[in-house]
Amino acid sequence: MSDHHHHHSGSNLKLAFFLNLGFALVEIIGGFYVNSVAIISDAVHDLGDSLSIGSAWYLDKKSRQKADGKYSFGYQRMSLLGALINCLVLILGSVFVIIEATKRLFAPQDVNAQGMILLAILGVIVNGYAAWKVSKGSSLNEETISWHLLEDVLGWLAVLIGAVIMYFYYIPWLDSVLSLAIAFFILYNIIKRLVKVLHILLQGVPKNINLDQIESNILKIKGVDSLHNLNVWSLDGEKLVFSVHVRVKDFIEAAEYPNIKQSIIALLEKQHLEFCTIQIERRAEFCTFEKAD
Repeated sequence: MSDHHHHHSGSNLKLAFFLNLGFALVEIIGGFYVNSVAIISDAVHDLGDSLSIGSAWYLDKKSRQKADGKYSFGYQRMSLLGALINCLVLILGSVFVIIEATKRLFAPQDVNAQGMILLAILGVIVNGYAAWKVSKGSSLNEETISWHLLEDVLGWLAVLIGAVIMYFYYIPWLDSVLSLAIAFFILYNIIKRLVKVLHILLQGVPKNINLDQIESNILKIKGVDSLHNLNVWSLDGEKLVFSVHVRVKDFIEAAEYPNIKQSIIALLEKQHLEFCTIQIERRAEFCTFEKAD
Protein backbone atom coordinates (compact mmCIF):
# COMPACT_ATOMS: atom_id res chain seq x y z
CA MET A 1 0.00 0.00 0.00
CA SER A 2 1.47 3.34 -0.97
CA ASP A 3 2.37 6.21 1.35
CA HIS A 4 0.04 8.39 -0.75
CA HIS A 5 -2.94 6.19 0.17
CA HIS A 6 -1.91 6.12 3.84
CA HIS A 7 -1.83 9.93 3.85
CA HIS A 8 -5.38 10.19 2.48
CA SER A 9 -6.58 7.40 4.79
CA GLY A 10 -5.23 9.26 7.83
CA SER A 11 -6.60 12.62 6.59
CA ASN A 12 -10.11 11.22 6.11
CA LEU A 13 -10.16 9.61 9.55
CA LYS A 14 -8.74 12.78 11.13
CA LEU A 15 -11.49 14.89 9.54
CA ALA A 16 -14.19 12.41 10.62
CA PHE A 17 -12.80 12.38 14.18
CA PHE A 18 -12.90 16.15 14.68
CA LEU A 19 -16.31 16.48 13.00
CA ASN A 20 -17.78 13.73 15.17
CA LEU A 21 -16.20 14.91 18.42
CA GLY A 22 -17.16 18.54 17.84
CA PHE A 23 -20.73 17.64 17.00
CA ALA A 24 -21.00 15.28 20.00
CA LEU A 25 -20.19 18.21 22.29
CA VAL A 26 -22.80 20.33 20.50
CA GLU A 27 -25.31 17.48 20.97
CA ILE A 28 -24.71 17.26 24.71
CA ILE A 29 -25.26 20.99 25.19
CA GLY A 30 -28.18 21.06 22.74
CA GLY A 31 -29.74 17.93 24.21
CA PHE A 32 -29.94 19.46 27.68
CA TYR A 33 -31.13 22.77 26.21
CA VAL A 34 -34.07 21.23 24.32
CA ASN A 35 -34.62 18.70 27.16
CA SER A 36 -34.38 15.70 24.80
CA VAL A 37 -33.07 12.41 26.14
CA ALA A 38 -33.14 11.06 22.56
CA ILE A 39 -30.53 13.62 21.51
CA ILE A 40 -28.48 13.00 24.66
CA SER A 41 -28.55 9.27 23.90
CA ASP A 42 -27.22 9.95 20.42
CA ALA A 43 -24.58 12.25 21.91
CA VAL A 44 -23.34 9.36 24.07
CA HIS A 45 -23.25 7.21 20.94
CA ASP A 46 -21.32 9.88 19.03
CA LEU A 47 -18.79 10.19 21.85
CA GLY A 48 -18.23 6.45 21.52
CA ASP A 49 -17.92 6.89 17.78
CA SER A 50 -15.33 9.61 18.33
CA LEU A 51 -13.32 7.20 20.46
CA SER A 52 -13.62 4.57 17.73
CA ILE A 53 -12.63 6.98 14.95
CA GLY A 54 -9.80 8.43 17.04
CA SER A 55 -8.48 4.92 17.69
CA ALA A 56 -8.77 4.09 13.98
CA TRP A 57 -6.91 7.29 13.10
CA TYR A 58 -4.12 6.57 15.58
CA LEU A 59 -3.89 2.90 14.65
CA ASP A 60 -3.86 3.75 10.95
CA LYS A 61 -0.44 5.27 11.63
CA LYS A 62 0.58 2.81 14.34
CA SER A 63 -0.20 -0.24 12.19
CA ARG A 64 2.60 0.72 9.81
CA GLN A 65 5.11 0.23 12.60
CA LYS A 66 7.03 -2.98 12.08
CA ALA A 67 7.55 -5.74 14.64
CA ASP A 68 10.25 -5.11 17.20
CA GLY A 69 11.69 -6.60 20.38
CA LYS A 70 8.65 -5.49 22.36
CA TYR A 71 5.91 -6.71 19.98
CA SER A 72 7.24 -9.54 17.83
CA PHE A 73 3.91 -9.88 15.97
CA GLY A 74 3.80 -6.17 15.22
CA TYR A 75 1.27 -3.55 16.31
CA GLN A 76 -1.85 -4.52 14.32
CA ARG A 77 -3.44 -6.28 17.30
CA MET A 78 -3.72 -3.00 19.22
CA SER A 79 -6.79 -2.23 17.13
CA LEU A 80 -8.63 -4.93 19.10
CA LEU A 81 -7.87 -3.13 22.35
CA GLY A 82 -9.36 0.05 20.91
CA ALA A 83 -12.43 -1.87 19.73
CA LEU A 84 -12.86 -3.45 23.17
CA ILE A 85 -12.66 -0.10 24.96
CA ASN A 86 -15.07 1.42 22.46
CA CYS A 87 -17.59 -1.40 22.97
CA LEU A 88 -17.48 -1.07 26.76
CA VAL A 89 -17.93 2.71 26.60
CA LEU A 90 -20.93 2.41 24.28
CA ILE A 91 -22.51 -0.35 26.39
CA LEU A 92 -22.23 1.71 29.57
CA GLY A 93 -23.54 4.79 27.77
CA SER A 94 -26.48 2.87 26.30
CA VAL A 95 -27.41 1.38 29.69
CA PHE A 96 -27.35 4.89 31.21
CA VAL A 97 -29.61 6.21 28.45
CA ILE A 98 -32.05 3.28 28.81
CA ILE A 99 -32.36 3.92 32.55
CA GLU A 100 -32.97 7.65 32.07
CA ALA A 101 -35.36 7.18 29.15
CA THR A 102 -37.37 4.60 31.13
CA LYS A 103 -37.76 7.07 33.98
CA ARG A 104 -39.02 9.73 31.57
CA LEU A 105 -41.35 7.26 29.89
CA PHE A 106 -43.37 7.06 33.11
CA ALA A 107 -42.92 10.77 33.84
CA PRO A 108 -42.89 12.50 30.40
CA GLN A 109 -41.36 15.96 30.12
CA ASP A 110 -41.94 18.61 27.52
CA VAL A 111 -39.24 18.98 24.88
CA ASN A 112 -38.30 21.76 22.50
CA ALA A 113 -39.33 20.08 19.23
CA GLN A 114 -38.12 23.00 17.11
CA GLY A 115 -34.66 22.80 18.67
CA MET A 116 -34.64 19.02 18.12
CA ILE A 117 -35.44 19.53 14.44
CA LEU A 118 -32.51 21.94 14.00
CA LEU A 119 -30.09 19.61 15.80
CA ALA A 120 -31.34 16.61 13.83
CA ILE A 121 -30.85 18.41 10.50
CA LEU A 122 -27.34 19.40 11.59
CA GLY A 123 -26.70 15.80 12.67
CA VAL A 124 -27.71 14.42 9.28
CA ILE A 125 -25.48 16.95 7.49
CA VAL A 126 -22.37 16.51 9.69
CA ASN A 127 -22.51 12.72 9.93
CA GLY A 128 -23.51 12.40 6.28
CA TYR A 129 -20.53 14.48 5.15
CA ALA A 130 -18.13 12.52 7.38
CA ALA A 131 -19.51 9.19 6.09
CA TRP A 132 -19.14 10.37 2.49
CA LYS A 133 -15.52 11.45 3.01
CA VAL A 134 -14.49 8.24 4.75
CA SER A 135 -16.35 6.04 2.22
CA LYS A 136 -13.98 7.33 -0.49
CA GLY A 137 -11.12 5.44 1.17
CA SER A 138 -10.24 1.79 0.59
CA SER A 139 -8.74 0.70 3.92
CA LEU A 140 -10.54 -1.64 6.31
CA ASN A 141 -10.55 1.06 9.00
CA GLU A 142 -12.23 3.54 6.67
CA GLU A 143 -14.80 0.99 5.50
CA THR A 144 -15.76 0.10 9.08
CA ILE A 145 -16.00 3.72 10.23
CA SER A 146 -18.00 4.62 7.11
CA TRP A 147 -20.71 2.11 8.00
CA HIS A 148 -20.63 3.29 11.60
CA LEU A 149 -21.23 6.88 10.52
CA LEU A 150 -24.00 5.77 8.18
CA GLU A 151 -25.76 4.26 11.22
CA ASP A 152 -25.50 7.69 12.86
CA VAL A 153 -27.17 9.32 9.85
CA LEU A 154 -30.07 6.86 10.09
CA GLY A 155 -30.37 7.53 13.83
CA TRP A 156 -30.59 11.26 13.23
CA LEU A 157 -33.22 10.74 10.55
CA ALA A 158 -35.29 8.87 13.15
CA VAL A 159 -34.87 11.78 15.61
CA LEU A 160 -35.81 14.25 12.87
CA ILE A 161 -39.03 12.36 12.04
CA GLY A 162 -39.94 12.12 15.71
CA ALA A 163 -39.24 15.82 16.28
CA VAL A 164 -41.41 16.84 13.34
CA ILE A 165 -44.28 14.72 14.72
CA MET A 166 -43.89 16.28 18.19
CA TYR A 167 -43.83 19.77 16.64
CA PHE A 168 -47.33 19.29 15.28
CA TYR A 169 -48.74 16.94 17.93
CA TYR A 170 -48.35 16.92 21.70
CA ILE A 171 -46.76 13.51 22.32
CA PRO A 172 -44.18 14.09 25.11
CA TRP A 173 -43.49 10.37 25.62
CA LEU A 174 -42.33 9.98 21.99
CA ASP A 175 -38.89 11.39 22.87
CA SER A 176 -38.38 8.60 25.42
CA VAL A 177 -39.56 5.96 22.97
CA LEU A 178 -37.13 7.26 20.32
CA SER A 179 -34.22 7.29 22.78
CA LEU A 180 -35.03 3.73 23.89
CA ALA A 181 -35.21 2.56 20.26
CA ILE A 182 -31.85 4.18 19.44
CA ALA A 183 -30.22 2.87 22.63
CA PHE A 184 -31.44 -0.72 22.14
CA PHE A 185 -30.42 -0.64 18.47
CA ILE A 186 -26.93 0.53 19.43
CA LEU A 187 -26.70 -1.95 22.31
CA TYR A 188 -27.70 -4.86 20.07
CA ASN A 189 -25.05 -4.03 17.46
CA ILE A 190 -22.34 -3.27 20.02
CA ILE A 191 -22.88 -6.58 21.85
CA LYS A 192 -22.52 -8.40 18.52
CA ARG A 193 -19.28 -6.51 17.90
CA LEU A 194 -18.06 -7.23 21.43
CA VAL A 195 -18.63 -10.97 20.94
CA LYS A 196 -16.60 -10.80 17.73
CA VAL A 197 -13.78 -8.84 19.41
CA LEU A 198 -13.62 -11.27 22.34
CA HIS A 199 -13.54 -14.23 19.94
CA ILE A 200 -10.49 -12.73 18.23
CA LEU A 201 -8.80 -11.74 21.50
CA LEU A 202 -9.25 -15.30 22.81
CA GLN A 203 -7.62 -16.55 19.60
CA GLY A 204 -10.71 -18.38 18.42
CA VAL A 205 -10.71 -20.00 15.00
CA PRO A 206 -11.95 -17.45 12.41
CA LYS A 207 -15.52 -18.03 11.21
CA ASN A 208 -14.44 -18.63 7.62
CA ILE A 209 -11.87 -21.29 8.56
CA ASN A 210 -12.70 -25.01 8.72
CA LEU A 211 -9.93 -26.79 10.63
CA ASP A 212 -11.20 -30.27 9.71
CA GLN A 213 -11.17 -29.35 6.03
CA ILE A 214 -7.64 -27.91 6.27
CA GLU A 215 -6.40 -31.04 8.03
CA SER A 216 -8.05 -33.27 5.44
CA ASN A 217 -6.46 -31.30 2.58
CA ILE A 218 -3.00 -31.37 4.15
CA LEU A 219 -3.20 -35.13 4.61
CA LYS A 220 -3.86 -35.45 0.86
CA ILE A 221 -0.49 -33.85 0.03
CA LYS A 222 2.00 -36.38 -1.31
CA GLY A 223 4.41 -37.57 1.36
CA VAL A 224 2.41 -36.35 4.38
CA ASP A 225 1.84 -39.08 6.98
CA SER A 226 0.10 -37.16 9.78
CA LEU A 227 -0.10 -33.76 11.42
CA HIS A 228 -0.61 -32.23 14.85
CA ASN A 229 -0.58 -28.91 16.68
CA LEU A 230 -2.68 -27.26 13.95
CA ASN A 231 -3.51 -23.67 14.92
CA VAL A 232 -5.26 -20.87 13.05
CA TRP A 233 -6.24 -17.59 14.67
CA SER A 234 -6.73 -13.99 13.60
CA LEU A 235 -4.25 -11.27 14.45
CA ASP A 236 -6.62 -8.33 14.03
CA GLY A 237 -9.83 -9.68 12.52
CA GLU A 238 -8.37 -9.78 9.01
CA LYS A 239 -4.81 -11.15 8.97
CA LEU A 240 -4.28 -14.77 10.00
CA VAL A 241 -1.62 -16.58 12.00
CA PHE A 242 -1.16 -20.21 10.96
CA SER A 243 1.03 -22.97 12.39
CA VAL A 244 1.17 -26.75 12.03
CA HIS A 245 3.51 -29.68 12.67
CA VAL A 246 3.57 -32.07 9.71
CA ARG A 247 5.00 -35.57 9.93
CA VAL A 248 6.23 -36.91 6.59
CA LYS A 249 6.68 -40.48 5.44
CA ASP A 250 10.08 -42.17 5.66
CA PHE A 251 10.83 -42.08 1.92
CA ILE A 252 10.53 -38.27 1.77
CA GLU A 253 13.88 -36.53 1.39
CA ALA A 254 14.71 -33.20 3.05
CA ALA A 255 14.95 -31.60 -0.40
CA GLU A 256 11.19 -32.13 -0.80
CA TYR A 257 10.28 -30.24 2.39
CA PRO A 258 9.99 -26.81 0.66
CA ASN A 259 7.49 -28.26 -1.86
CA ILE A 260 5.35 -29.67 0.94
CA LYS A 261 5.41 -26.31 2.72
CA GLN A 262 4.37 -24.46 -0.45
CA SER A 263 1.53 -26.93 -1.00
CA ILE A 264 0.25 -26.25 2.52
CA ILE A 265 0.49 -22.47 2.07
CA ALA A 266 -1.40 -22.79 -1.23
CA LEU A 267 -4.37 -24.26 0.69
CA LEU A 268 -4.76 -20.90 2.42
CA GLU A 269 -3.81 -18.65 -0.51
CA LYS A 270 -7.18 -16.88 -0.43
CA GLN A 271 -6.71 -15.98 3.24
CA HIS A 272 -4.73 -13.00 4.53
CA LEU A 273 -1.78 -14.90 5.99
CA GLU A 274 0.47 -12.63 8.04
CA PHE A 275 2.47 -15.30 9.89
CA CYS A 276 2.87 -18.90 8.75
CA THR A 277 4.92 -21.52 10.61
CA ILE A 278 5.20 -25.08 9.25
CA GLN A 279 7.29 -27.59 11.16
CA ILE A 280 8.31 -30.66 9.12
CA GLU A 281 9.14 -33.80 11.13
CA ARG A 282 10.21 -37.34 10.33
CA ARG A 283 7.76 -40.12 11.21
CA ALA A 284 10.13 -41.58 13.80
CA GLU A 285 10.86 -38.18 15.32
CA PHE A 286 9.47 -37.39 18.79
CA CYS A 287 7.64 -34.09 19.24
CA THR A 288 6.69 -32.84 22.69
CA PHE A 289 3.86 -30.71 21.25
CA GLU A 290 2.06 -33.82 20.00
CA LYS A 291 1.03 -34.53 23.60
CA ALA A 292 -1.36 -31.60 23.39
CA ASP A 293 -3.52 -33.44 20.85
